[in-house]
Amino acid sequence: MFECDVAVLGGGPGGYVAAIRAAQLGQSVCLVEKDELGGTCLNRGCIPTKSLVAGMEAYALAKRLGEFGVEAKDVSADFGRMIARKNKIVSRLRAGVGFLLKRGKVNVVKGTGRLVAPGRIAVDSQGTSSEIKARDIIIATGSRPLVFPSFGYNGNTVITSDEALDFSEVPESLLVVGGGVIGCELAFIFAGLGSRVTVVDIMPTVLPMEDPDVSRAILTSLKKHGVDVKCGVRIEKITEVDGEVIALLDSGEQLVAKKALLSVGRRANSEGIGLEELGVEVTRRGEIVVNDKMETNIPSLYAIGDVVGTVMLAHVASCEGITAVHNIAGDERRMNYDAVPGAIFTRPEVASVGLNEGQAKEQGLDVKIGKFPFMASGKALAMGQTDGFVKVIADTSTDVIVGVHIVGPSATDLIPEPTLAVRTHMTVGEFTNTIHAHPTLAESLVEAAEAVHGKSIHM
Repeated sequence: MFECDVAVLGGGPGGYVAAIRAAQLGQSVCLVEKDELGGTCLNRGCIPTKSLVAGMEAYALAKRLGEFGVEAKDVSADFGRMIARKNKIVSRLRAGVGFLLKRGKVNVVKGTGRLVAPGRIAVDSQGTSSEIKARDIIIATGSRPLVFPSFGYNGNTVITSDEALDFSEVPESLLVVGGGVIGCELAFIFAGLGSRVTVVDIMPTVLPMEDPDVSRAILTSLKKHGVDVKCGVRIEKITEVDGEVIALLDSGEQLVAKKALLSVGRRANSEGIGLEELGVEVTRRGEIVVNDKMETNIPSLYAIGDVVGTVMLAHVASCEGITAVHNIAGDERRMNYDAVPGAIFTRPEVASVGLNEGQAKEQGLDVKIGKFPFMASGKALAMGQTDGFVKVIADTSTDVIVGVHIVGPSATDLIPEPTLAVRTHMTVGEFTNTIHAHPTLAESLVEAAEAVHGKSIHM
């Protein structure tokens, strides 16, 4: 039997970060992981997709190098080498996680863990069983792609993002079911590499959770890059016929493609880990119920990340893990989700924080809007990437910035400053009185903030 102060069930970006922080705080730690360290994010999500995005963008840039005075002939994309590069990056980072855990003296236990009693986890590994006894336990078992039976998932022609990231070749045609973050990112990747892509979503637009201006911009960009988008329609069922997939829409129309990618959401990995036996409270969707200290209804049992279903983002899982561990160590912390940045790697990128325009109105706020297009940015023009804008939303009565939304070049790298502004309740005046370097994309943030009061200089 292993004995420790803190046991973590799951080694994704929530679990391994929690384990390392617990060790930094002087706790003895065990981490149980049945698969590879790094979880979905590192192995089947964030990192693999961004590697393929980088390959697709390099290919796209190579095809337009003439605009920059550079001649490049016979440009082609070698998808096999892109996949190999992706795998190399994932392997390197996975080894890095293992090194960090080892350096922190975290005892990594390989196997499938299950809660069997308060403070006890049974671990099954290749036919052998062991047990961990811990003062506190953190559940960080993550999530998996949601699959509807009527869509005929088979892992070959009807797939999820897990299989899409290991294609042996770019499919001639691809049907993407779902226009959310994962669907849009993969649609841009494969369309950019030559696949005929169709995106279908029951919602009236793609990225429906984003600000309406952002959704419209990405919808326009998808079409610009050759993606056929059908919103506001439902797929009744998907069948495989002669090695192709046929999707029947509620309108009676049929769509045919070589492969269908299901990206309709994710489901918490909460089954089979002993929650029922311990009486852990879960939602109807299977998500573990926690408070803002990440505590479950069972003493000394915490849960973090996708399995609690707060915000299914890797950086949120990490923050929740750190919060849980500090509470375990007696340093009270509480989660605040008011300023969670979102990053979407489309063409162009999308990043947002705080309230969008619709949410602000739903909360009864009287808001002022400032927008600045990247077309008016000297740096964006020099980069040859002028699509998109920055949108700043401020409370009229207080001048406090309540939301910032960016579509454009390096949007995901520009969002930290707006996140700090929303987190600290910064006013438009305080933001615009901060000097920004020239020439940079970040100047567009200030210009959009100035536009709230009609004082943008360069628009």
